[in-house]
Amino acid sequence: MPVEVDLSGRVALITGGGGGIGAGIAGVLARAGAHVVIAERDPSRAADTRAVISGTGGAVEAVVVDVQTREGVAELANEVLSAHGRADILVNNVGHYLRPTAFEDSDEEHWDALHSVNFLHVMRCTKAFLPAMVVQGSGSVINVASVEGLRGYPPDPVYGAYKAAVVHFTRCLALELAPRGIRVNAIAPDVTQTIQVDYGSIPPDLADRWPIWVPVGRVGEPSDNADVVLFLASDLSRFVVGQVIPTDGGTLTAGGWFRTRRGRWTNRPRDP
Repeated sequence: MPVEVDLSGRVALITGGGGGIGAGIAGVLARAGAHVVIAERDPSRAADTRAVISGTGGAVEAVVVDVQTREGVAELANEVLSAHGRADILVNNVGHYLRPTAFEDSDEEHWDALHSVNFLHVMRCTKAFLPAMVVQGSGSVINVASVEGLRGYPPDPVYGAYKAAVVHFTRCLALELAPRGIRVNAIAPDVTQTIQVDYGSIPPDLADRWPIWVPVGRVGEPSDNADVVLFLASDLSRFVVGQVIPTDGGTLTAGGWFRTRRGRWTNRPRDP
């Protein structure tokens, strides 16, 4: 029997909600009835995504803010909680691989940048919105990690380490907060078309490699991730706590990164 997900009356905040997976999540939560708040540092992306969602009848607002800063997170929390008095769903979506860098070639500036965009903001945003969830005795925190936090990531061990930190933070915090009615879970995307990773650049003559590379046989779309977030945000997942769900078309189960004949690493359907 089909089950309709109804998030009416709930306030959902999505960081990095102006594009890619974040925009997909914002759209699907709005269609389910949630009042969606997009936190996005790019004004044009924020405006465009807001217009698309409102154009389909969704309740949405956009806050232009950089959640990588302490001040930005404080500003965001103050604006949302002052306006709505609650926060039911928090999706910590912001993340980036920046530039894949071998550890021996990396420096502390690179480490700090990866820390800021992939992990620190997750803790800051969660800390900022947690008190409201504790007061109301309910809430769903959903972190967007990466498959690279669940397997070895040779192109950039520091990136992989911070995504692994998001994974373990999810599990640990879930145990702390479950008795208080707040569930914490995560998704771990892979091979998904986003702003940062454009799979449209794969040459047409290699299109037949997708079934070899991804068990489901195609590149992922933001909606493939967003639908799983919808499940985790809704009461359908009321007994799901501390789980990290790979949204990867089966790549984690099937394998991972492979060394090429030239000694480099690949996870793409190309000649080695």
